[in-house]
Amino acid sequence: MTAVQALAATPALIGLDWGTTAMRAYLFDAQGNVIATRASGEGIMRLPQPGAFDAAFDAACGDWLALSPNLPVIAAGMIGSAQGWREAPYIETPADAAALVAGIVRVTAACGACVHIVPGVIEHGELPNVMRGEETQIVGALASAAIDGDTRALVGLPGTHAKWAVVSGERIESFHTFMTGELYGALREHTILGRTMIQPSQFDTEAFLRGVTVARHAHQAGLLATIFSTRTLGLTGVLQPEQQPDYLSGLLIGHELCGLAGLLESRGAALAGESPRLIGSAALCERYRLALTQFGCLRASVVEAAAESGLWRIATQAGLVARHAFEPAG
Repeated sequence: MTAVQALAATPALIGLDWGTTAMRAYLFDAQGNVIATRASGEGIMRLPQPGAFDAAFDAACGDWLALSPNLPVIAAGMIGSAQGWREAPYIETPADAAALVAGIVRVTAACGACVHIVPGVIEHGELPNVMRGEETQIVGALASAAIDGDTRALVGLPGTHAKWAVVSGERIESFHTFMTGELYGALREHTILGRTMIQPSQFDTEAFLRGVTVARHAHQAGLLATIFSTRTLGLTGVLQPEQQPDYLSGLLIGHELCGLAGLLESRGAALAGESPRLIGSAALCERYRLALTQFGCLRASVVEAAAESGLWRIATQAGLVARHAFEPAG
């Protein structure tokens, strides 16, 4: 290994994406490259006892800190919620990386490490919206070539509580939350719809798109008037048991996109004219990409490594790691 390679491999930062059910840890070198990762199932809701956050942190990062005791640590996600390690109050929209840096709170771990916790974002209004963790992913997406920081962009973050954010320049201007993933799980596990379902061995594109199409054509009737079709199409032999899960998925995502289209139209924009950037698992983002095509939205793309890019970028702007010449001043 050359001296340059050795320098590049020297740890410079620990980043934590710490959510409700899981935690992922990243070890960065001085250039912002991820040189090691750890995954843990110890999300904040699985750590009720006093001292559990210290124990989970030590289990994930203790050996990294033993080798480099002075490593700075930055964390984002539900770890900064009222149920987390230390609450980081929300930053109001419009919010950019500089506002997030200003809202960082600090907690000292039992091992002596100072953990810098990134705040979430809130949009006030008649129906307020909040996010924790997604703001860091959006900042990471802005740092990549996937989004031009000088333009307006629509960013989708599919998941348990899907988020759709309008980003203008470097700022999160507004966003909406759709409980699509959580509703899908609840309907499958706790309603009669799940009684006739069989888990498919592979993704059924045809059944999924059937659900999206039903949602598009029945959007005025709404979700409550269409979800029972998951059962009735099975009872009448139109859908096989193994097709019903993907049909329901398409139906719910289709209704989500109907809602998104309506929200955009109320602001003078059209979903078909957008070029959404999707952040999330490859399989879920592909479902959304397929669903978006049914709404005439053909230019969706997936942003890779958004969480780790966001953690690095916020840490850089906070002065936790040195800024290099190729990094923008934010």
